[in-house]
Amino acid sequence: MAKKTRKSSAPLTFDLPVSLIAKIETCRRGHAFKTASEVVRLALSTFNFESCEPVRDPHKQISVRVTPEQRVALKRFSRQKDASVGELLRLALESLPTKPAKKK
Repeated sequence: MAKKTRKSSAPLTFDLPVSLIAKIETCRRGHAFKTASEVVRLALSTFNFESCEPVRDPHKQISVRVTPEQRVALKRFSRQKDASVGELLRLALESLPTKPAKKK
């Protein structure tokens, strides 16, 4: 019977929010681990993937017309804030009240 050889682990690269990276660092110190990889391996080995139900907010593309000035402003703020135009648009829409303010 052939021996099973253990392959070395390959790097896995993905984006995480800075807040989650901070949590990894806090857990690393709390568990006295030397690396972030050890924290991730612990999380993966103890998490119950069978029962988890990821929350997904479905996305759908829409096309809208904005003024040329708004387009320029969106692009400028996108560069300044290091955010996508879509992120800025979502922030603007989320802050919009569903009803107009009452007139005084």
